[in-house]
Amino acid sequence: MFKLGLCQMMGSKEKEESRAKAKAMVCEAVENGAQVVALPEMWNCPYANEYFRPYGESEDGPTAQFLSDLAKEQDIYLIGGSISELEGDQVYNTSYSFDRKGQLIGKHRKAHLFDINVKNGIRFMESDTLSPGDKATVIDTEYGKIGVAICYDVRFPELSRKMALEGAKLIVLPAAFNMTTGPAHWDLTMRARALDNQVYFAAVSPARDMKGVYRAYGNSCIATPWGEFLAHMDEKEGIVYGDIDLDYVDSIREQLPLLKHRRPEIYR
Repeated sequence: MFKLGLCQMMGSKEKEESRAKAKAMVCEAVENGAQVVALPEMWNCPYANEYFRPYGESEDGPTAQFLSDLAKEQDIYLIGGSISELEGDQVYNTSYSFDRKGQLIGKHRKAHLFDINVKNGIRFMESDTLSPGDKATVIDTEYGKIGVAICYDVRFPELSRKMALEGAKLIVLPAAFNMTTGPAHWDLTMRARALDNQVYFAAVSPARDMKGVYRAYGNSCIATPWGEFLAHMDEKEGIVYGDIDLDYVDSIREQLPLLKHRRPEIYR
């Protein structure tokens, strides 16, 4: 068993301020016993196409180094939310994960880009700026395998299933649902992915900033393999914690062996 901490933080247009806030919240989570800590999607970049490229950094840039140093300093596994990554002419929405020595152990590029146009709701086209990743990401930790995805990736159950089949018993999702999709689908989707795959599913959102360019839904949460909420926040800034019991995952999978009962030969 280990304690997971999700930092629902409100970022700033100033990267240094965002890093300072992230460090303070991560340190607070560690003080409260968290051994694995996660940050939200685009925590150091305003969530809008016009900012993704100017705020972008390379894999060896200052924010990735900051996250590496923080993981090592606090002796934790750190799932660094996501930031805007530059590689050549491409821009990606990328999550870096680090072990307790500050070594990079996982890099997930958001595979499904948020291109939507909801009537009387929100229109957002990430593909105007961002390029998609092309793989599922599962990291190895001393506690077990953890899957990492980003926001809109959760809408595609095949990705979560692939991570579960690769051994993930916890999936962490930095995500910034908005005020159209959040109230309608956030709780339902997180519980569904946990239940479908009999995993703990942890979604970590930015706090809601009513003065920002993007209003995130918040409501960071942890769902259990039985599809119940272990922990759930509101829209405000704060940290939510949950004790992740991987033996409980095994117990649920033995009692209700969904993964064993799969019929992949008829799903083609």
